[in-house]
Amino acid sequence: MPDIDHTHDALLGGLIRLKQPRKGQRASADAVMLAAAVAAKSHAQVLELGCGSGVAMLCLAARLKTVSVAGVELQPDLAALCARNIAANGLDDRLSVHEGDIRARRIAGLAPNSFDQVFANPPYFDMARHRVSPHAGRAAARAEAEDADLGHWIAAMLRYARPNGGLTLIHKAERLGDILAALSPQSGKQGAGAIRVIPLWSKAGQPAKRVIVRAIKGSKAPLTLTPGLLLHRPDGSYLPDIDAVLRDGAALPEV
Repeated sequence: MPDIDHTHDALLGGLIRLKQPRKGQRASADAVMLAAAVAAKSHAQVLELGCGSGVAMLCLAARLKTVSVAGVELQPDLAALCARNIAANGLDDRLSVHEGDIRARRIAGLAPNSFDQVFANPPYFDMARHRVSPHAGRAAARAEAEDADLGHWIAAMLRYARPNGGLTLIHKAERLGDILAALSPQSGKQGAGAIRVIPLWSKAGQPAKRVIVRAIKGSKAPLTLTPGLLLHRPDGSYLPDIDAVLRDGAALPEV
């Protein structure tokens, strides 16, 4: 019987094959760029919060052959789909998915303060200011809930990263102030430093719509605002370094 609810897709030039919801949240360049930005060392233990069907964690595992990646997903159907995609790509030995809520103090199978790297693509849109998708799954992936805003996501990243562990996220450039505030130590809780902000310029002369932010838990080092990355030529095609990220699974160019 045909599966009318999902599509069969390929990423990174066919390195990754996966099923995705036909009408829900689907793969995006943001997820692939995020995976390319995670600077994990060999045999690192990595965690993705809000892994969905597994796009970013699968892309990361394709680039870094020795890392182990755990994913957390709130929606049971997406967590199950992610598990099937992990198995379909033969990555059961390195990848796993855990159904859970990033707001919870504990998620079964995951220990706080234990991951070398934690990364996330938090929901972009404030429901009070943006029209929310009528599709429940897409809305849950893209719109902040009142009780799970950007601050909650970054708090969870800090909770699961080990001391001196790395944090990486991608978000709308207009939310950079909120990101920096959430990374600051608050009410006796440890924050992050050595923050590295990478603006993503769609075309030359245009404002950045996205930023990638890297940070180190517990670091006191100052913030660096990098020159950022230009993504497109004037004709709209991707520049070679960015095309290599999206088509071949290359690491994000250093800036």
